[in-house]
Amino acid sequence: MTTVATVTGVGALLREWRERRRLSQLELALRAGSSARHVSFVETGRSRPSEEMVLRLAEHLDVPVRERNALLLAAGYAPRYSESALDAPELGPLREGIDRLLAGYDPYPAVVVDGSYAVLASNGGAGLLMEGLPGHLLEAPNAMRITLHPEGLAPRIRNLPEWRGHLLAQMERQIALDRSERLRRLYEEVAAYPVPGGDGGGAAGGGEEAGRHPYFALPLRIEAAGRVLSFVSSISTFNTPMDVTVAELAIETFLPADAETAAFLRSLPVPTPPTG
Repeated sequence: MTTVATVTGVGALLREWRERRRLSQLELALRAGSSARHVSFVETGRSRPSEEMVLRLAEHLDVPVRERNALLLAAGYAPRYSESALDAPELGPLREGIDRLLAGYDPYPAVVVDGSYAVLASNGGAGLLMEGLPGHLLEAPNAMRITLHPEGLAPRIRNLPEWRGHLLAQMERQIALDRSERLRRLYEEVAAYPVPGGDGGGAAGGGEEAGRHPYFALPLRIEAAGRVLSFVSSISTFNTPMDVTVAELAIETFLPADAETAAFLRSLPVPTPPTG
């Protein structure tokens, strides 16, 4: 990414982000407290923006943190945001907080993923859903591969066409907003997976129960532990992150979507909290 940014130049990159966000030069200038003339000069290379201006434009264009570093490099400045390994000492408080959240959410499933949906952590509730999956899907687990692979969760999902469509649309929106080739390659891979049953039907017998509950959001209806469980998911991210790794983390939690699922999960043995 650094090489691309250096060769392309900050003006062209800013123009690309502005066009992605469907803003005119005037609209961006008003938001950033500048002028359309100055924005035009920056985009055409007639004016070199200050470091502060690059960051201000990036903020109003909602540029991801990783790409803000690329903009700074293209403008001749040092990156502003670090990229720490999740196991780095400085992220210790973050890891501890995530561990407490995952443990506190049990027995309801919860997972932590990065910007390419690699699973970085999960709790016992998530483990319940993933029981029996083949080793090749768990060695370097990726949430999209685990869910949509024909040897993964896909055959167990009772409303696979709807859930698959939801996940692919979510990835499409993310690709449209970001500049991640890695995510694009993942999308092309999982979108090409054969659908179990050949018609997108998922596990057999899902239709007769689909209308039993007036769901307030699209549920994930999945076979686990010998029964069909229903969940609605919520995704949380960190506000105003100052580190690339933290900016790309997402915590997805799954709430029971009906009383039967909630009662079954509460009946399970409480997992032992991790020590150390």
